[in-house]
Amino acid sequence: MTDHTPPSAVAGTPAAHATPASPDAERVPALSVQDLHKTYDGGVQALKGVSLEVRPGDFYALLGPNGAGKSTLIGIVSSLVNKTSGQVRLFGVDIATDRDAAMRLIGLVPQEINFNMFEKPLDILTNYAGFYGIPRAEALVRAEEELKRAQLWGKARTMSRTLSGGMKRRLMIARAMMTRPRLLILDEPTAGVDIEIRRGMWETLREINAAGTTIILTTHYLEEAESLCRNLAIIDHGRIVEQGPMRALLARLDVEGFVLDVADTLPEALPDIPGAKLVKRDAHTVAIDMPRAMDLNRVFASLDAAGIRVRSMRPKTNRLEELFVRMTGPQAGNETATTEAAA
Repeated sequence: MTDHTPPSAVAGTPAAHATPASPDAERVPALSVQDLHKTYDGGVQALKGVSLEVRPGDFYALLGPNGAGKSTLIGIVSSLVNKTSGQVRLFGVDIATDRDAAMRLIGLVPQEINFNMFEKPLDILTNYAGFYGIPRAEALVRAEEELKRAQLWGKARTMSRTLSGGMKRRLMIARAMMTRPRLLILDEPTAGVDIEIRRGMWETLREINAAGTTIILTTHYLEEAESLCRNLAIIDHGRIVEQGPMRALLARLDVEGFVLDVADTLPEALPDIPGAKLVKRDAHTVAIDMPRAMDLNRVFASLDAAGIRVRSMRPKTNRLEELFVRMTGPQAGNETATTEAAA
Protein backbone atom coordinates (compact mmCIF):
# COMPACT_ATOMS: atom_id res chain seq x y z
CA MET A 1 0.00 0.00 0.00
CA THR A 2 1.36 3.40 -0.96
CA ASP A 3 2.74 5.51 1.85
CA HIS A 4 0.80 8.74 2.45
CA THR A 5 3.42 10.52 4.51
CA PRO A 6 3.39 14.24 3.60
CA PRO A 7 5.66 14.72 0.57
CA SER A 8 7.52 17.61 2.15
CA ALA A 9 8.25 15.51 5.25
CA VAL A 10 7.58 18.49 7.46
CA ALA A 11 7.23 18.60 11.20
CA GLY A 12 5.23 21.19 13.08
CA THR A 13 2.11 23.23 12.55
CA PRO A 14 0.67 24.30 9.19
CA ALA A 15 1.56 27.51 7.42
CA ALA A 16 -1.93 28.82 8.08
CA HIS A 17 -1.14 28.86 11.80
CA ALA A 18 2.14 30.73 11.41
CA THR A 19 2.67 34.29 12.59
CA PRO A 20 1.45 36.75 9.93
CA ALA A 21 4.20 38.31 7.87
CA SER A 22 5.17 41.93 8.43
CA PRO A 23 4.82 44.46 5.57
CA ASP A 24 8.59 44.26 5.05
CA ALA A 25 8.25 40.52 4.43
CA GLU A 26 7.02 41.21 0.90
CA ARG A 27 10.49 42.48 0.06
CA VAL A 28 12.13 39.30 1.38
CA PRO A 29 12.61 36.65 -1.33
CA ALA A 30 10.28 33.68 -1.20
CA LEU A 31 13.34 31.56 -1.96
CA SER A 32 16.98 32.61 -1.80
CA VAL A 33 19.66 30.10 -2.79
CA GLN A 34 23.29 31.15 -2.40
CA ASP A 35 26.32 29.22 -3.68
CA LEU A 36 24.65 25.84 -3.16
CA HIS A 37 26.78 22.73 -3.60
CA LYS A 38 25.86 19.07 -3.38
CA THR A 39 28.30 16.19 -3.80
CA TYR A 40 26.90 12.69 -3.41
CA ASP A 41 28.77 9.68 -2.08
CA GLY A 42 31.04 8.53 -4.86
CA GLY A 43 32.00 12.03 -5.82
CA VAL A 44 29.14 12.96 -8.17
CA GLN A 45 28.71 16.75 -8.06
CA ALA A 46 25.00 17.40 -8.61
CA LEU A 47 25.13 21.11 -7.76
CA LYS A 48 28.17 23.33 -8.33
CA GLY A 49 27.52 26.72 -6.80
CA VAL A 50 23.86 27.36 -7.65
CA SER A 51 22.46 30.80 -6.77
CA LEU A 52 18.97 32.06 -7.57
CA GLU A 53 16.20 34.17 -6.08
CA VAL A 54 12.42 33.86 -6.35
CA ARG A 55 10.27 36.84 -5.37
CA PRO A 56 7.01 36.50 -3.39
CA GLY A 57 4.02 35.94 -5.64
CA ASP A 58 6.12 34.87 -8.62
CA PHE A 59 5.39 31.95 -10.95
CA TYR A 60 8.93 30.67 -11.55
CA ALA A 61 10.18 27.99 -13.92
CA LEU A 62 13.18 25.80 -13.15
CA LEU A 63 14.23 24.15 -16.39
CA GLY A 64 16.97 21.77 -17.39
CA PRO A 65 17.63 18.41 -19.06
CA ASN A 66 17.58 15.13 -17.19
CA GLY A 67 20.53 14.98 -14.82
CA ALA A 68 20.91 18.76 -14.69
CA GLY A 69 20.40 19.06 -10.92
CA LYS A 70 16.72 20.08 -10.71
CA SER A 71 15.61 17.23 -8.45
CA THR A 72 18.59 17.67 -6.16
CA LEU A 73 17.88 21.39 -5.82
CA ILE A 74 14.21 20.78 -5.03
CA GLY A 75 15.17 18.03 -2.59
CA ILE A 76 17.45 20.41 -0.68
CA VAL A 77 14.88 23.22 -0.63
CA SER A 78 12.21 20.84 0.68
CA SER A 79 14.61 19.39 3.27
CA LEU A 80 14.63 15.90 1.74
CA VAL A 81 18.28 16.09 0.67
CA ASN A 82 21.19 17.41 2.75
CA LYS A 83 23.30 20.08 1.11
CA THR A 84 27.09 19.94 1.06
CA SER A 85 27.49 23.70 1.43
CA GLY A 86 25.73 26.95 0.69
CA GLN A 87 22.63 28.66 2.05
CA VAL A 88 18.91 28.27 1.43
CA ARG A 89 16.33 30.66 2.88
CA LEU A 90 12.55 30.48 2.59
CA PHE A 91 10.94 33.88 3.20
CA GLY A 92 14.06 34.82 5.15
CA VAL A 93 14.12 31.63 7.24
CA ASP A 94 17.32 29.60 6.98
CA ILE A 95 16.47 25.91 6.47
CA ALA A 96 19.68 24.88 8.23
CA THR A 97 19.09 26.83 11.45
CA ASP A 98 15.27 26.76 11.65
CA ARG A 99 14.13 23.84 9.53
CA ASP A 100 10.68 23.42 11.09
CA ALA A 101 9.74 27.06 10.60
CA ALA A 102 11.00 26.99 7.01
CA MET A 103 9.19 23.78 6.11
CA ARG A 104 5.89 25.11 7.42
CA LEU A 105 6.00 27.63 4.58
CA ILE A 106 6.10 25.22 1.64
CA GLY A 107 4.06 22.56 -0.10
CA LEU A 108 5.56 20.01 -2.47
CA VAL A 109 3.93 18.13 -5.33
CA PRO A 110 6.42 15.42 -6.36
CA GLN A 111 6.59 13.64 -9.71
CA GLU A 112 5.45 10.32 -8.27
CA ILE A 113 1.85 9.61 -7.23
CA ASN A 114 2.40 8.87 -3.55
CA PHE A 115 -1.00 8.80 -1.86
CA ASN A 116 -2.88 5.71 -0.69
CA MET A 117 -4.83 4.41 -3.70
CA PHE A 118 -7.29 2.67 -1.39
CA GLU A 119 -8.33 5.89 0.32
CA LYS A 120 -10.95 8.33 -0.92
CA PRO A 121 -9.87 11.84 -1.97
CA LEU A 122 -11.75 13.44 0.93
CA ASP A 123 -9.97 11.17 3.40
CA ILE A 124 -6.59 11.72 1.75
CA LEU A 125 -6.90 15.48 2.19
CA THR A 126 -8.31 15.47 5.72
CA ASN A 127 -5.79 12.91 6.96
CA TYR A 128 -2.96 14.92 5.40
CA ALA A 129 -4.20 18.03 7.19
CA GLY A 130 -4.27 16.05 10.42
CA PHE A 131 -0.54 15.35 10.10
CA TYR A 132 -0.08 19.12 10.42
CA GLY A 133 -2.35 19.55 13.43
CA ILE A 134 -5.29 21.07 11.55
CA PRO A 135 -8.56 20.29 13.41
CA ARG A 136 -10.81 17.88 11.53
CA ALA A 137 -13.72 20.32 11.22
CA GLU A 138 -11.43 22.89 9.58
CA ALA A 139 -9.79 20.20 7.46
CA LEU A 140 -13.18 19.13 6.06
CA VAL A 141 -13.95 22.71 5.05
CA ARG A 142 -10.55 23.07 3.36
CA ALA A 143 -10.86 19.68 1.67
CA GLU A 144 -14.18 20.62 0.09
CA GLU A 145 -12.69 23.92 -1.10
CA GLU A 146 -9.60 22.30 -2.60
CA LEU A 147 -11.47 19.41 -4.21
CA LYS A 148 -13.89 21.83 -5.83
CA ARG A 149 -11.02 23.95 -7.12
CA ALA A 150 -9.44 20.79 -8.52
CA GLN A 151 -12.79 19.80 -10.06
CA LEU A 152 -12.78 16.63 -7.96
CA TRP A 153 -15.64 17.25 -5.54
CA GLY A 154 -17.81 14.80 -7.45
CA LYS A 155 -15.15 12.13 -6.80
CA ALA A 156 -14.63 13.02 -3.12
CA ARG A 157 -15.95 9.68 -1.86
CA THR A 158 -14.70 7.52 -4.73
CA MET A 159 -11.79 5.12 -4.29
CA SER A 160 -8.70 6.98 -5.49
CA ARG A 161 -7.35 4.07 -7.51
CA THR A 162 -10.29 4.53 -9.90
CA LEU A 163 -9.33 8.12 -10.75
CA SER A 164 -7.78 8.95 -14.10
CA GLY A 165 -4.15 10.01 -14.32
CA GLY A 166 -5.10 13.66 -14.64
CA MET A 167 -7.41 13.46 -11.63
CA LYS A 168 -4.66 11.91 -9.54
CA ARG A 169 -2.32 14.76 -10.50
CA ARG A 170 -4.94 17.35 -9.51
CA LEU A 171 -5.50 15.50 -6.24
CA MET A 172 -1.77 15.82 -5.47
CA ILE A 173 -2.00 19.58 -5.91
CA ALA A 174 -5.13 19.77 -3.77
CA ARG A 175 -3.39 17.83 -1.02
CA ALA A 176 -0.37 20.15 -1.03
CA MET A 177 -2.67 23.18 -0.75
CA MET A 178 -4.35 21.86 2.41
CA THR A 179 -1.69 23.53 4.59
CA ARG A 180 -2.05 26.88 2.78
CA PRO A 181 1.66 27.01 1.82
CA ARG A 182 3.20 30.35 0.90
CA LEU A 183 5.47 28.55 -1.58
CA LEU A 184 4.22 25.67 -3.74
CA ILE A 185 6.84 23.55 -5.53
CA LEU A 186 5.62 21.48 -8.47
CA ASP A 187 7.94 18.83 -9.87
CA GLU A 188 6.67 17.83 -13.34
CA PRO A 189 3.00 18.16 -12.28
CA THR A 190 1.52 17.42 -15.72
CA ALA A 191 3.79 14.54 -16.71
CA GLY A 192 1.90 11.84 -18.56
CA VAL A 193 -1.41 13.67 -19.00
CA ASP A 194 -2.93 14.71 -22.31
CA ILE A 195 -2.95 18.30 -23.53
CA GLU A 196 -6.60 18.97 -22.63
CA ILE A 197 -6.11 17.88 -19.02
CA ARG A 198 -2.80 19.73 -18.88
CA ARG A 199 -4.41 23.00 -19.91
CA GLY A 200 -7.13 22.51 -17.30
CA MET A 201 -4.43 22.11 -14.66
CA TRP A 202 -2.79 25.32 -15.92
CA GLU A 203 -5.95 27.23 -15.05
CA THR A 204 -5.94 25.74 -11.54
CA LEU A 205 -2.31 26.76 -11.05
CA ARG A 206 -2.98 30.27 -12.34
CA GLU A 207 -5.80 30.58 -9.82
CA ILE A 208 -3.56 29.43 -6.97
CA ASN A 209 -0.85 31.87 -8.01
CA ALA A 210 -3.31 34.75 -8.42
CA ALA A 211 -4.49 34.15 -4.85
CA GLY A 212 -0.95 34.94 -3.63
CA THR A 213 0.88 31.62 -3.51
CA THR A 214 4.38 31.69 -4.95
CA ILE A 215 4.91 28.77 -7.36
CA ILE A 216 8.10 27.10 -8.56
CA LEU A 217 7.55 24.76 -11.50
CA THR A 218 9.84 22.20 -13.06
CA THR A 219 8.65 20.87 -16.39
CA HIS A 220 9.86 19.32 -19.63
CA TYR A 221 6.92 20.91 -21.45
CA LEU A 222 8.52 24.17 -22.49
CA GLU A 223 5.21 25.50 -23.81
CA GLU A 224 3.92 25.07 -20.25
CA ALA A 225 6.71 27.18 -18.77
CA GLU A 226 6.28 29.91 -21.37
CA SER A 227 2.53 30.02 -20.82
CA LEU A 228 2.57 30.06 -17.01
CA CYS A 229 5.81 31.53 -15.73
CA ARG A 230 7.08 35.08 -15.46
CA ASN A 231 10.69 34.28 -14.53
CA LEU A 232 12.92 31.29 -15.03
CA ALA A 233 16.27 29.70 -14.40
CA ILE A 234 17.91 27.15 -16.68
CA ILE A 235 20.16 24.68 -14.90
CA ASP A 236 22.60 22.36 -16.66
CA HIS A 237 25.35 20.14 -15.25
CA GLY A 238 24.74 21.51 -11.77
CA ARG A 239 25.10 25.20 -12.70
CA ILE A 240 22.65 27.97 -13.55
CA VAL A 241 23.40 28.82 -17.17
CA GLU A 242 20.70 31.49 -17.55
CA GLN A 243 18.06 33.19 -15.42
CA GLY A 244 15.82 36.23 -15.52
CA PRO A 245 12.41 37.42 -16.74
CA MET A 246 10.81 35.10 -19.26
CA ARG A 247 10.00 37.88 -21.73
CA ALA A 248 13.46 39.42 -21.56
CA LEU A 249 15.16 36.10 -22.19
CA LEU A 250 12.89 35.26 -25.10
CA ALA A 251 13.43 38.73 -26.56
CA ARG A 252 17.15 37.96 -26.81
CA LEU A 253 16.49 35.38 -29.47
CA ASP A 254 17.49 36.78 -32.83
CA VAL A 255 15.12 34.44 -34.66
CA GLU A 256 11.33 34.53 -34.70
CA GLY A 257 9.11 31.69 -35.78
CA PHE A 258 5.68 31.85 -37.39
CA VAL A 259 3.16 29.40 -38.76
CA LEU A 260 1.41 30.52 -41.94
CA ASP A 261 -1.91 29.11 -43.11
CA VAL A 262 -2.33 29.50 -46.86
CA ALA A 263 -5.47 29.70 -48.93
CA ASP A 264 -4.51 27.21 -51.63
CA THR A 265 -2.41 24.06 -51.83
CA LEU A 266 1.29 24.80 -51.43
CA PRO A 267 3.55 24.21 -54.44
CA GLU A 268 6.06 21.38 -54.36
CA ALA A 269 8.97 23.82 -54.10
CA LEU A 270 8.79 26.70 -51.63
CA PRO A 271 10.37 30.03 -52.60
CA ASP A 272 13.92 30.80 -51.51
CA ILE A 273 13.87 33.81 -49.17
CA PRO A 274 17.44 34.79 -48.19
CA GLY A 275 17.85 34.74 -44.42
CA ALA A 276 14.63 32.81 -43.80
CA LYS A 277 13.94 29.10 -43.46
CA LEU A 278 10.63 27.73 -44.76
CA VAL A 279 9.36 24.24 -43.90
CA LYS A 280 6.16 22.75 -45.26
CA ARG A 281 4.07 21.21 -42.45
CA ASP A 282 1.22 20.04 -44.67
CA ALA A 283 -0.43 21.03 -47.94
CA HIS A 284 -1.84 24.24 -46.46
CA THR A 285 0.61 25.16 -43.68
CA VAL A 286 4.17 26.41 -43.75
CA ALA A 287 6.48 27.22 -40.82
CA ILE A 288 9.00 30.02 -41.17
CA ASP A 289 12.01 30.99 -39.04
CA MET A 290 13.42 34.43 -39.78
CA PRO A 291 15.68 37.06 -38.20
CA ARG A 292 13.81 39.43 -35.93
CA ALA A 293 15.03 42.35 -38.02
CA MET A 294 13.67 40.96 -41.28
CA ASP A 295 10.78 42.89 -42.85
CA LEU A 296 7.62 40.78 -42.93
CA ASN A 297 6.42 42.68 -45.99
CA ARG A 298 9.41 41.29 -47.88
CA VAL A 299 8.43 37.78 -46.84
CA PHE A 300 4.81 38.24 -47.91
CA ALA A 301 5.91 39.76 -51.24
CA SER A 302 8.12 36.73 -51.97
CA LEU A 303 5.32 34.34 -51.09
CA ASP A 304 2.83 36.26 -53.19
CA ALA A 305 5.21 36.21 -56.16
CA ALA A 306 5.31 32.42 -55.83
CA GLY A 307 1.53 32.26 -55.89
CA ILE A 308 1.21 31.58 -52.15
CA ARG A 309 -1.58 33.62 -50.57
CA VAL A 310 -1.33 33.79 -46.75
CA ARG A 311 -4.69 33.50 -45.04
CA SER A 312 -3.54 33.75 -41.41
CA MET A 313 -0.36 33.86 -39.34
CA ARG A 314 0.40 32.87 -35.76
CA PRO A 315 3.62 32.70 -33.72
CA LYS A 316 5.27 29.35 -33.15
CA THR A 317 5.16 28.15 -29.54
CA ASN A 318 8.72 26.85 -29.30
CA ARG A 319 10.63 30.08 -28.60
CA LEU A 320 11.56 28.87 -25.13
CA GLU A 321 12.64 25.53 -26.54
CA GLU A 322 15.06 27.33 -28.85
CA LEU A 323 16.51 29.27 -25.92
CA PHE A 324 16.74 26.06 -23.89
CA VAL A 325 18.65 24.26 -26.65
CA ARG A 326 21.03 27.19 -27.06
CA MET A 327 21.79 27.30 -23.34
CA THR A 328 22.19 23.56 -22.78
CA GLY A 329 23.11 22.07 -26.16
CA PRO A 330 26.58 20.95 -27.26
CA GLN A 331 27.25 24.37 -28.77
CA ALA A 332 27.14 25.86 -25.27
CA GLY A 333 30.48 24.19 -24.55
CA ASN A 334 29.25 22.24 -21.54
CA GLU A 335 31.35 19.61 -19.92
CA THR A 336 30.46 15.93 -19.94
CA ALA A 337 27.13 15.37 -18.22
CA THR A 338 27.04 14.19 -14.65
CA THR A 339 24.37 11.90 -13.36
CA GLU A 340 21.84 13.45 -10.99
CA ALA A 341 21.15 11.19 -8.05
CA ALA A 342 17.51 10.58 -7.21
CA ALA A 343 16.23 12.77 -4.42
